[in-house]
Amino acid sequence: MIELTETGIDGLDAILNGGIVKDSTTLVSGNPGAGKSILGLQYIYNGVDMFDEKGIYLSFEENQQDLREAAEAIGLEQWSEYVERGDILVYDKKELLSKNDFSSSLDMLLEDFTDSDYERLVLDSLAMFNLFFDDERERRTYLLKFSDILKENGLTTLMTNEQGAAIPQSDIGLENYLTDGNIYLLQTPTDSGVKRYVWVSKMRKQNIETDIFPMEITDSGITVHENASEFSMMNHGDSPIQ
Repeated sequence: MIELTETGIDGLDAILNGGIVKDSTTLVSGNPGAGKSILGLQYIYNGVDMFDEKGIYLSFEENQQDLREAAEAIGLEQWSEYVERGDILVYDKKELLSKNDFSSSLDMLLEDFTDSDYERLVLDSLAMFNLFFDDERERRTYLLKFSDILKENGLTTLMTNEQGAAIPQSDIGLENYLTDGNIYLLQTPTDSGVKRYVWVSKMRKQNIETDIFPMEITDSGITVHENASEFSMMNHGDSPIQ
């Protein structure tokens, strides 16, 4: 029987049919402002707050204060408390980018990765992670190595990635194939504002709802609405991402 890790995000676990496969790596892609970091913050916070699962947050883009303010802005009021008592470990851009190569950064993190107390991890984002590498082959090698290390140490991981194209299938990167799951956060401008959607295109070992579902971001974070949207920008039955 497949063991699942619940995200605790309203509506998301329902369309995942229970949650994310334990010890897997899932890529969360979207345009700037789509809600990728918010989803990551909620995933780590909910792990502690709802499920007694400690988490590690790796941010290549924000500092500790920025992350705390972002968390508190969406109602994650005990973020600082959880960080202070070690239930959430945060490595910010100052720490992660201070090393000249990824091997040095990985050595810094390995002790925490092998600590069996931690079960969740967020890497935000792959765009900055990629700055460590000079070529595609090196990037692919280290991404595979990194993913394997996370799985071997029982970490259920979300990695965020910038999605440049409005239609995901026209902008598929190597990361989409190397990860166990793909979640897309989509947004379309309208006369009255921005409409947001979530599409779970792939989850290995798991039956999922592959329709596109409306979502919203409020001062309480992300909510996914379980009635499938009439909006459609891709052929769900012919996804090239496997």
